[in-house]
Amino acid sequence: MEDTRQADPHRGCEPAGPQLLQLRPDRRLGHEWDDWDGNPVPNDGIYHEPPGLFFGLIGAWFGVAAAVLGVTLWFMAPRLGELWGALPGILWTVLAVGVVGLALWMALLALSLRLGRNLLPPRLLERGLLPRVMPIAEKAGRWFGISRDRAGNAALRVYNALAAARARPGGIRPNELLVLLPRCLDKESMQGAMALSSRYGVPLFVAARGRYAREMIAKVRPRAVVAVACERDLVSGVHDVASRLPVLGTTIGLPDGPCKNTTVDVSALEERICTYLGIDLRAR
Repeated sequence: MEDTRQADPHRGCEPAGPQLLQLRPDRRLGHEWDDWDGNPVPNDGIYHEPPGLFFGLIGAWFGVAAAVLGVTLWFMAPRLGELWGALPGILWTVLAVGVVGLALWMALLALSLRLGRNLLPPRLLERGLLPRVMPIAEKAGRWFGISRDRAGNAALRVYNALAAARARPGGIRPNELLVLLPRCLDKESMQGAMALSSRYGVPLFVAARGRYAREMIAKVRPRAVVAVACERDLVSGVHDVASRLPVLGTTIGLPDGPCKNTTVDVSALEERICTYLGIDLRAR
């Protein structure tokens, strides 16, 4: 029996139809788009930003932060020295160590991405520090007129690559994976996602808000999640969830604007699902 289960990529799970866990009727516009001006989203909301954009943005943010701290410390050093003569030197050392540590972390992050193999533990990469840094890239993008969507797309490219590299080689059982879908997907995309649910035996949850998605995660307690959403919601969701369980994100297109008739690349969604199930699509 065990040999049969190992030879079967679906590990014995043969559902008769898609496993649709729940559907909420709420169609409220996502709060991440409260600032939307109603104009068409550039390029229908489909972005292919290079990872280098993410590194440039967080490098700029940390560089400015270090410069501000350095100037502040330089002005305050005489007063601090009056309190304790060694205090300015200690603070300069702490600042220098922090700058060197961040530079080393970014270098190892870039090298891990280049090699396709994580060189740092999960808490310093995709399960800890990286999700905390991703929103910073969005904020830094405003300095250079780069939209949250482009900055978020670059951050997600980096995050997905590192999260996929950490996935278990043998995979997990289909019923241990949860696929999260936005309710705003158009009919074709929703049907494509449901077809994947039937093919691989993975449950789907369609949520109108991120809060409902987090509630379902807490209820089902999956071992991994594949989330489908726009860049803004994915960056926010990864920030909230990635420290607790592995997550992969799949971005959507916005041909009619946010939260209405959105589209998803079904082949990209299938690739994310197979990454966690331990199925090599290239071998098919």
